[in-house]
Amino acid sequence: MSIFTLFEQKIKKSIESIDFKDNPEINLQRLSVELPRDSSHGDLATNAAMVLAKQVGMNPRQLAEIIVDELVKDQDVESAVVAGPGFINIVAKPSFWFAQLADILKNRTTFGSSSLGNGQKVNVEYVSANPTGPMHVGHCRGAVIGDALANLLDFAGYDVTREYYVNDAGGQIDVLARSVFLRYREALGEDIGAIPEGLYPGDYLVPVGKMLAEKYGDRFLNAGEDEWLPIFKPVSIDAMMDLIRADLAALNVRHDLFFSERSLHEVKGNKSKIEDAIEDLRAKGFVYQGTLPPPKGQKPEDWEDREQLLFRSTEVGDDIDRPLVKSDGSYTYFAADVAYFLDKFQRGFDETIFILGADHGGYVKRLEAVARAISGGKTKLTVRLCQLVKLFRDGKPIKMSKRSGDFITLRDVVNEVGSDAVRFMMLYRKNDMPLDFDFTKVVEQSKDNPVFYVQYAHARTCSVFRQVGRDAADIDTSDQSLAVADLSLLVDDSEIELIKKLSEYPKIVEAAAKTHEPHRIAFYLFELASSLHTHWNRGNDRPELRFINPKLPELTLARLALVKSIGSVLTSGLAIIGAEAPEEMR
Repeated sequence: MSIFTLFEQKIKKSIESIDFKDNPEINLQRLSVELPRDSSHGDLATNAAMVLAKQVGMNPRQLAEIIVDELVKDQDVESAVVAGPGFINIVAKPSFWFAQLADILKNRTTFGSSSLGNGQKVNVEYVSANPTGPMHVGHCRGAVIGDALANLLDFAGYDVTREYYVNDAGGQIDVLARSVFLRYREALGEDIGAIPEGLYPGDYLVPVGKMLAEKYGDRFLNAGEDEWLPIFKPVSIDAMMDLIRADLAALNVRHDLFFSERSLHEVKGNKSKIEDAIEDLRAKGFVYQGTLPPPKGQKPEDWEDREQLLFRSTEVGDDIDRPLVKSDGSYTYFAADVAYFLDKFQRGFDETIFILGADHGGYVKRLEAVARAISGGKTKLTVRLCQLVKLFRDGKPIKMSKRSGDFITLRDVVNEVGSDAVRFMMLYRKNDMPLDFDFTKVVEQSKDNPVFYVQYAHARTCSVFRQVGRDAADIDTSDQSLAVADLSLLVDDSEIELIKKLSEYPKIVEAAAKTHEPHRIAFYLFELASSLHTHWNRGNDRPELRFINPKLPELTLARLALVKSIGSVLTSGLAIIGAEAPEEMR
């Protein structure tokens, strides 16, 4: 339980002890406990009197004074004062903070985890890049945000499925296979010249062409497309997905399920999943034959004013109704989206989360409309859009990769700076804010490099225990010994502030999970690291504050308990981000 929830209970108990004769029933749903804007005002602040005043017909400040009189009777409250129009600032007793530190020590691996999700089934779909080449930097941010969000939700008590939607049914797959056929001809000794416009030029397709040449020889060299295309397409998709999986693994990104778009088009029995989805919508009154106005109110020359099968999405929050069938009788890409959501709904997810690029902003309303129509509001649909990442070196934009043909690969970035740096920096801005990624800065060993600053903090906690082995070997640093340390010896303000910062972690986790904002974890880790480094530097100037003092073994043990707790929380947060917690940094 977080300190905020704990104090919320204490405040409610204080309020319940007050006799409101004319208002026996009161509503405290909007009551909150937060950190005060200015830490000098106290440890915690509550709006209890502001929430309650109107219900009981009292002036907020007057009511706050009454609540304070009850609240200070609590064994964990040092003081409580009324501020402003009726806010209450609370200072907790040192013993309360020592109890929190003891709890962190006791539950190191699980501290901060939560039952918030209560086992709700959540599907997080992220990356879902077309299987036409290696991952590029444009996919990187969504991959990290999606993976970290899945880690976060899992830590907060949700039943999470990590999913990748393989777009293996569109026209781009035919283009891929034709590009591979060109490399197949090249592997057989033909001079193919410049790659024609419209095909994929990257040399990542060269090994695929060679593999097909080794397997089939010149069997398809003079064959018609109708002969080789059905064979080359699945081989090309498999090769690209192997490449993508390897790229994701290099970034420490994983998925539980790779869902094939082709499976939605495949006819099993008498119908495909897309046909089933359209029938589902039709039964609910959301499908009709009709016409759509021209885009943006104007008629392009090729505008075809014709009746077509439409989804009545405007009835469930969309701007326009959406076509389900093209003029040639094939299904639209949107029809596959409908079938895909129905499949997720039938798999029993309580929430489906899509991590998409900023260029997919126009998809949000239509996806939400599909969710409302199919699930009747039973399944929540959330879309998080990721803004662009711009790559720099020493402040100058980086040129494109030759290997890929027309983009910078994810692997290029990871190989140069490491997955930890990439993951942390991709989360060091909110997802809807543009991000500048400078190769030079993310490998700097300075406070200006957040990932180094946080990982260095963890390495420092480990170095303390190595130093104990050298300078105070008689001190038992086992978990059992730390568990019985006299934490009341931690009396320096900086030590108490570190305990307070650690105690914030459970609420940070819950808030980040509720808002689907894993960047909050990165921000918190930087703040915790900063607090540790500041305290460490104070010890350089004041030896009596150093963690190890062989002449004072009980105080040393108490401080080691604090260090162990800091290391545990740093490890936990870095695990959510998907980065390592190194024991040493050179």
